[in-house]
Amino acid sequence: MNHTLDRHSLHRPHSSAAPGVRAIATDRPLHWLRQGMQDVLRTPAPSLGMGVLIAAVGMLLSTAAWKATYIAPALLGGFLLVGPFLAIALYGLASQMEEGEAPHLRDSLLAIRANAGSIALFGLMLALTYIFWERMAAILFAFYYSGEAIHFSQLMAEVLSGQYLGLMLVFLGAGALLAGAVFALGVVSAPMLVDRPVDVITAALTSLRCCLRNPLPMLLWAALIAGLTLLGFATLMLGMIFVFPLLAHASWHAYRDMVED
Repeated sequence: MNHTLDRHSLHRPHSSAAPGVRAIATDRPLHWLRQGMQDVLRTPAPSLGMGVLIAAVGMLLSTAAWKATYIAPALLGGFLLVGPFLAIALYGLASQMEEGEAPHLRDSLLAIRANAGSIALFGLMLALTYIFWERMAAILFAFYYSGEAIHFSQLMAEVLSGQYLGLMLVFLGAGALLAGAVFALGVVSAPMLVDRPVDVITAALTSLRCCLRNPLPMLLWAALIAGLTLLGFATLMLGMIFVFPLLAHASWHAYRDMVED
């Protein structure tokens, strides 16, 4: 079956049946990263251009939130939540290269219109999840820290000294639970919505089935995503210029590897 993204519509016929899910080897996520790196090198301008855009937005948000104690650490979790939607434009590039076509970012963006309703709903769901996460982070900090607002660097120093260890454990635990749920329901949802005329529920349930059938590979993939994203933040967002498109292209290959035609 043709997987190419048409300039104005998706090639796949609409089907209400959920696609099958393949079992994969535990080390497949490493293969996805290698494939993703090859895709980035084949499309450096659009891929790294998206990376620059994401890094610039991240820098602006980090600068604005640096003095709002709870927002700064929440940014990492927020990126993990909305990252799959932000990468939608790059999934089309990966699909075009898969079919041996010359990749064009404009064609990728035009192809999204064929399933625009479901893609928009998916983006809205991720945005609401991020808003919920930001409010939850604010409540947790307000509950544990009742003094005057402090600089994030000061907070980290106090956390490392053990003063706010309970806060960070609860904060990280709550974030991990939310991120885990979003990952399970969204690990292949975004590329699937771009590639096929399916609804959000079908995509989310297919994503969940991928995780249930391949728990170890998905745990490794989640760890790689979190680790590389943390690396991007640790380099003051400069690393995100490459990390973001790398993960975006690799996510397409994850979808193609696990979801049957």
